Amino acid sequence: MKKKITILFPCIGRRVVLLKCFRQAARKIGLQCNIIGTDSSSISPALLCSDIQRVVLPIDHPHYMRETLRIIRQYKVDLVVPTLDLDLSKWASWRNRLAKEGCTVLISSAQAVETCQDKRKMYRFLKENGFDTPETLTVTEAMKKKWHRFPYFLKPWDGYASKGNAVITNKEELKFFGRRIPNCLVQEYIDGQEYTIDVFVDFEGQVRCLVPRKRIEARSGEVSKAQTVRHQGIMDISKNLIDTLQAGPGVITLQCFLGKNDNIKIIEVNPRFGGGVPLSIKAGADFPYWIMKQWVGQTPRYGNNRWREGLLMTRYDEAVWVSPT
Repeated sequence: MKKKITILFPCIGRRVVLLKCFRQAARKIGLQCNIIGTDSSSISPALLCSDIQRVVLPIDHPHYMRETLRIIRQYKVDLVVPTLDLDLSKWASWRNRLAKEGCTVLISSAQAVETCQDKRKMYRFLKENGFDTPETLTVTEAMKKKWHRFPYFLKPWDGYASKGNAVITNKEELKFFGRRIPNCLVQEYIDGQEYTIDVFVDFEGQVRCLVPRKRIEARSGEVSKAQTVRHQGIMDISKNLIDTLQAGPGVITLQCFLGKNDNIKIIEVNPRFGGGVPLSIKAGADFPYWIMKQWVGQTPRYGNNRWREGLLMTRYDEAVWVSPT
């Protein structure tokens, strides 16, 4: 069995808990784990908790991937765990090439990533494949409607982390925010309980575990309070969606609303670890452990029916202290 693993977390940001989960999983398997963190900020908290810290160019810089690929080859990285929406398409385009060099990237195909990240394409995909989702229009289409059912939910079709989102209650606000929000889409407002579903897909593309998390409170688009809920309807629809999308490997994060009469409307799909994934891991869906077991050539014992229901997570900020040099 392989004795050590080198893992790269690009754009590592604040993912300190996820980093620790991978370290703990490696210890359970008996792997020596070397974690490389990259970020454009030298004081990123998770970067400071990495074994090897590399400050890199911003994602939108034309040489961002060239610099990051140099790090992969320099340290002979075995596994890449993307964590941020902004560079997922870049990793998807490099996935197959890096696999030939012995580096596994936990990312879906370029086609699946493109569908997930363009909310217009995701809306069409959901409708064409029979999944219930809020009606979604362009601003022009919405303005042409004779009858409106306000409120509407507005967001950029290429947005992330809830940036640019707004709830509007009349046509004047629709005009105003429709011009102000870049790449704006107008969506039916859904009144219901929001859920996030962590879906684990193995290296062969098989869905192995699903954990719905009830979103109780969010901050800047990332969940701060949540609770695991075993809702079979949500789990069945989520599995069907990921199978149809052919997403994976790794953890795929879905969001949906559960309305009256258990009506489930899919909102979006993010082909990466979600910010609240430590709750699912703590509940017993040990994604990092399963990933590394597969990486060493072993078949994990998946826990689709063994994770703990009702586990509550309430998060707070921690400090990372850095002494002056």
